[in-house]
Amino acid sequence: DAFQKKGHSARILSSEEAEKLAKDQVLVSEFKQLKLEKEAQKNWDLFYKRNSTNFFKDRHWTTREFQELKACREFADQKLTILEAGCGVGNCLFPLLEEDLNIFAYACDFSPRAVEYVKNNALYSAERCKVFQCDLTKDDLLENIPADSVDIVTLIFVLSAIHPDKMHLVLKNIHKVLKPGKCVLFRDYGLYDHAMLRFKSGSKLGENFYVRQDGTRSYFFTKEFLSQLFEAEGYEQVVNEYVQRETVNRKEALCVPRVFLQSKFQKP
Repeated sequence: DAFQKKGHSARILSSEEAEKLAKDQVLVSEFKQLKLEKEAQKNWDLFYKRNSTNFFKDRHWTTREFQELKACREFADQKLTILEAGCGVGNCLFPLLEEDLNIFAYACDFSPRAVEYVKNNALYSAERCKVFQCDLTKDDLLENIPADSVDIVTLIFVLSAIHPDKMHLVLKNIHKVLKPGKCVLFRDYGLYDHAMLRFKSGSKLGENFYVRQDGTRSYFFTKEFLSQLFEAEGYEQVVNEYVQRETVNRKEALCVPRVFLQSKFQKP
């Protein structure tokens, strides 16, 4: 079972949770942090090697949560061009292409292995999508996508994996290929999500930034931080809110608080 609400207030911690986070102030050494940054691509590649295409579920909720994927059309059969920045193995891409025959998708990922999985998928068609490997913090998207040509960019559980100091480079890169008046649709981990509270001592890289055991990293966003990030790169905020879900496991009588940030930013 899941209960969901949207709003502008961050989740309020219990006293035990607040105490746990307050105690956990020791940061991973600078040497290890530099190593993690250097090996970020290798760690994601190993993640996909271990998990193949089986880790994430297909995201059939994308069009439900982001009405803009349909509503941004000026007429019913208008062909849309989208960019999925950080496509993984295609869990969002393929359900979208199946559901909407009038979409052409560009898709890219940091991991060469993930890109190969997408290209080897039976649903992959070069007529309907162009998939390529890309480090969004340094590889120019204009090498694969014409300037001002994309109707919608999806940035779903991607930015959190990137060092906060480099996140603005991703938004700058995307800005070049997005049409004026069109939007970036964003969903990612929010402050005090259950995953943030589960990190053991010794996993903290910085404020709201952690490393998992496999070397991949995760940042947990506040809506204020996200607003500043996008607006500094010339975007206008349309929607920016927390999605709080309480997932209840009745069998084990567990209540798991999930927090995401769901947002929409427009290129003027």
